[in-house]
Amino acid sequence: MIVRHPIINGKKLVGETVAHDVINPYDSSVIDRVAYASLAQMQSAVEAADRVFHKEKLTASERSQILANASKLLAERKEEIVRTITAESGKPITYSRVEVDRAIFTIAASAEAAKTADDILPVDTMGAPNAIGKQVGVRYFPAGPVAAITPFNFPLNLVVHKVAPAIACGCPVVLKPAPQTPLTSFLLSDIFQEAGLPPGWLNVVPCENDVAEQLVTDERIKVVSFTGSAAVGWKLKSLVPKKKVTLELGGNGGVIVDEVKDWDKLISSLCTAAFYYAGQVCISLQRLYVQKNIYNELLKRFIEAASKLGVGDPTLESTVVGPMISEQAAKKAWGWIESAIAAGGKKHIGEFREPNFITPTVMTDVPQDCELSCEEAFAPVVIFEPYDSFSEAIEKVNSTRYGLQVGVYSSDNAKIAEAYEKLEVGGVIINDTNTFRIDAMPYGGVKDSGFGREGVRYAMQEMCEVKVIVKAK
Repeated sequence: MIVRHPIINGKKLVGETVAHDVINPYDSSVIDRVAYASLAQMQSAVEAADRVFHKEKLTASERSQILANASKLLAERKEEIVRTITAESGKPITYSRVEVDRAIFTIAASAEAAKTADDILPVDTMGAPNAIGKQVGVRYFPAGPVAAITPFNFPLNLVVHKVAPAIACGCPVVLKPAPQTPLTSFLLSDIFQEAGLPPGWLNVVPCENDVAEQLVTDERIKVVSFTGSAAVGWKLKSLVPKKKVTLELGGNGGVIVDEVKDWDKLISSLCTAAFYYAGQVCISLQRLYVQKNIYNELLKRFIEAASKLGVGDPTLESTVVGPMISEQAAKKAWGWIESAIAAGGKKHIGEFREPNFITPTVMTDVPQDCELSCEEAFAPVVIFEPYDSFSEAIEKVNSTRYGLQVGVYSSDNAKIAEAYEKLEVGGVIINDTNTFRIDAMPYGGVKDSGFGREGVRYAMQEMCEVKVIVKAK
């Protein structure tokens, strides 16, 4: 079996810690082994990124071409990457293909975005008395090396959402992939190297958490981009108050259904949002608020559809719900379900299967103070609750400490306006589920769901410093 090693300054260096197994969540087989970087090796990676930032800069045209090459190469190796994602994350293969397609788009969009970094501000038309005869230019300059820390659930596209915009704006990257899913990052590094990215621009350094903390606090790192749990993200931000930090954290996804136009389409969309990839998505549908006049019918139809979803082997095209990432994660989520039942909640469908499967689970009557209701379950479980007034539904959605995205099904323009105005989230999705995302749009949350925005151009802005130049005509 091959042991994977950190990639630093374009070279695979022998990791200086004991190798860790990469486990297939479906059958518990050992896929590969990864040797972690030591603190000294992490510092070497930072040194490489810092050196190329200051001494080996790439032009915008060069960065754009490298990204365009990488997008093309990723498309050519699609099935290899798809199967790697499914093997190390347990993601059903259909959704792994979607993830690769999204990553191809994200890199291509970054290639286009790399071409433009300047804005012209037309101050002479704004009426300011001292603006006559002046021209104001605005340029986004790369801030410096980026520390990118990524989670297990999207081992390609969430990595790409950090790496591609960083390269686009001229920031080298030190990447710490999730310990459960590092193999996809190694393949991505190979692709970028083949695409023409010089050594030092993308360093892949799996490591222990204490070494990652040293990465974040290293003075040569100017930008920290983290996706993961709220507890870890906010801790890291507190360690580096003067740095540019982007946090994409947890959610407690809500959808409000105020009316139904197409029952089959609605039920299919809601089931997918709640259960695909075993609910291990930060914008997974966890709380469903339904107008009381359609509540019973929607609940009945939803349970019927959810009970028919394919559960099991993630390599099968028919599978929607694969394994959870680990036995520990599954038992934690099932413990929350049992606690909700003990508090008065009712479970309509759903079961725990050893060691790490939870089948689609539908709950009602769950008290709002239960962890299952107010925290992020990250599991295939959804809570139904009826409401009388639309304003009441908005209040219930806002009742948690999270605020990522919300779906609203309504054709009433007044209600849509109220939802957009009052929902405390980063995105409001009308007549679709809360899981909708285009990878170029600004994406992120408020409250404990995050800080800053991703989405190609928005991520680039988070990684840049704005500099103004004023010229007299």
